[in-house]
Amino acid sequence: MRKIWIALVKLRGWRFVIPTPKERPEIRHCVVAVAPHTAFVDYIVGAAVLFAAGVKPKIFVKKEFFNFFTRPLLLRLGLVPVDRGNRHNGLVEKAVELLREDNDACIIITPEGTRKPVKRFKRGFYEIATHAGVPIMLGFMDFKTKTAGYGPTILPTGDYDADVERMLDFFRPIHARHPEGWYFGS
Repeated sequence: MRKIWIALVKLRGWRFVIPTPKERPEIRHCVVAVAPHTAFVDYIVGAAVLFAAGVKPKIFVKKEFFNFFTRPLLLRLGLVPVDRGNRHNGLVEKAVELLREDNDACIIITPEGTRKPVKRFKRGFYEIATHAGVPIMLGFMDFKTKTAGYGPTILPTGDYDADVERMLDFFRPIHARHPEGWYFGS
């Protein structure tokens, strides 16, 4: 199924930029912060990149996607339901525990936390990486060039604002599916 998914995305003209685990071993055990996130199709393209990279993804998505029919498939694909309406849902702790227990797990999060325009990234992805002691790899989908993949890796320094600014320096030139939904775009 994963090979078919990758093939269909590539047939739509997408090109992937994926390092090998030998080139960048952190691809196997990290938090991947994917931006910009402005459309549902981001999940489709993003999943194809993850499948092509051969990572063991844990993709955090809102719980509303899960129902009686979709739940088994979504769980099999590595999606994890998140209760975004509950600030005390223990998500950071659960993610840290998952990364500590599985050295091949990769947690994928959109730092905006929504497809709507936001003026700041949410802190959860950063807290997960910091507490788990793993790097943050930047994932992207550029809809203008139809290129998707992995950019640089950021090692959290503890200075959230400075680290996020470094991330935004990478993300700013990337073209979102819906540019009006990407507050940080150029």
